[in-house]
Amino acid sequence: MADKKPKTPGKWRAPPPAAAAFTIDEFCATHRLSPSMYWKLRAAGRGPREMRVGTRRMISAESAAAWRRKAEREAATA
Repeated sequence: MADKKPKTPGKWRAPPPAAAAFTIDEFCATHRLSPSMYWKLRAAGRGPREMRVGTRRMISAESAAAWRRKAEREAATA
């Protein structure tokens, strides 16, 4: 039997490491969040800042970094 490559779990793929902005799916993959968790965080006002680029919603690398710092501060005080 021929060697088979292992399947990558899930359909979400992370963007290249130097991405300047993420789509919501890329942001979720990079931060290991399910899309449903992203939308729950966003509805609760705890998601990253988004920007509109045409009809797409994007999250800048700076916004993602600020979101991570805020989440770390919240976790430290909990």
